[in-house]
Amino acid sequence: MIKNTYRPKTLLMGLIACATVLASAADFKKPVTSIDLQDGDTLVFLGDSITHQCLYTQYVENYFYTRYPARRILFHNAGVSGDTAADALDRFAEDVAPFKPEYITVLLGMNDGSYQHFNHEIFSRYETGMTTLAGRMDALEATTVFMGPTMYDARVASVKPPRWLKDQEQIAKATRYYNAVLAFYGTWVRDTALARGAGYVDFLGPLNYHTTQQRLENPEFTMIADAVHPEPDGHAVMAFELLKQMNADGSVGGVTASRKSKGGWRVVSRDGEVTEVSGEGDTLRFSFKADALPWVLPADARLGYEITKSGHKMSNERLTVRGLKPGKYSLKIDGIEVGQYTQAQLGSKVELQGNEKTPQYQQALAVAMLNKERNEKAVKPLRKQWQNRKGKRRQKLHEKDPEAYAKFYTAFETEVARLLQKKAEYEERIYAQAQPKARIYEISLLKE
Repeated sequence: MIKNTYRPKTLLMGLIACATVLASAADFKKPVTSIDLQDGDTLVFLGDSITHQCLYTQYVENYFYTRYPARRILFHNAGVSGDTAADALDRFAEDVAPFKPEYITVLLGMNDGSYQHFNHEIFSRYETGMTTLAGRMDALEATTVFMGPTMYDARVASVKPPRWLKDQEQIAKATRYYNAVLAFYGTWVRDTALARGAGYVDFLGPLNYHTTQQRLENPEFTMIADAVHPEPDGHAVMAFELLKQMNADGSVGGVTASRKSKGGWRVVSRDGEVTEVSGEGDTLRFSFKADALPWVLPADARLGYEITKSGHKMSNERLTVRGLKPGKYSLKIDGIEVGQYTQAQLGSKVELQGNEKTPQYQQALAVAMLNKERNEKAVKPLRKQWQNRKGKRRQKLHEKDPEAYAKFYTAFETEVARLLQKKAEYEERIYAQAQPKARIYEISLLKE
């Protein structure tokens, strides 16, 4: 015989609990879904060694430099090799807050899990540190975008474990479990970000996906040669995902030319200024000054750029010419032939963003290479200074020998100020290089 355990009070409590859940659902915050940087805004990239590499950050900078050349946007890399959430907290007041960022991206977790099987005590430290960080960022009234940890390449680690792992048992556990542990950390970060109304970007999924796809052809493929730190191709995937998942504008722009019914051409664009239109019959000539340049990355990130289809999806630059008679046509820009196309191809559209012959591609590449130099000669050395500071703090020098620490800190501040000035000087050159120029387009029928 089953005993009847029904109680009116129990039912009432259940209804109250249900009503509470339904009421709280109305209080859910809308998450951040874009990074809308305006003139004068600052974006801080907060993270560990993967941010300290100055690669995905550099590629995102390239996007904004070339997509919005009229806006002066300040980028500050606040990544330090070996950092955990607790380390980021220790320098937050000096390395993040003074820049008064409008946006902060956060990439932490790779070191926080300690390269072992899931351990709740270790995770609790990460949870506490990240929650405290979130509060600090809220106090700055900054818009926060959390990013899940990147991929731990277990296949690479099984052959060549990270050099800092010495214990064989830890190596075995990291090789077998750590990518999954990072997935747990990333899921927690995602849920926490959404609950707070912050943004979230998944890196682990795309890096694992593209690695798996490439391994269908080459089982030894990796974008993470030391199992932890993505190489340029991996960072290109990360930059693309950050922009895509934050709904960045995927179009550089387009020009459409149509033959008029009474002769001549009508050439229009919503993304720049068209002037000096001329041409009859099988020719067309016009001047076009675009509002933006294509998003171009250095050559060592080419594969990552290609497998994500970053050009088509995040840098679409189109030319459409309708009304040409059948045949093959030469397209010249500033007197340089950049391609030959049929009237059908031109009438549909030609995408130019990946055409290395175009003057606008070369200009954007010059921006990318100048920014690469900026990161290598100013930003990376700057991050090295912060890494040195962390070493002194971990040694408790500020407590053991305050006078020695004060001497170190004076030299540290001097060098940081020098590198920040050097970084700013590069930025002036980058913005000057990124300004679009009027280009002369010529389409003409090729003779048989």
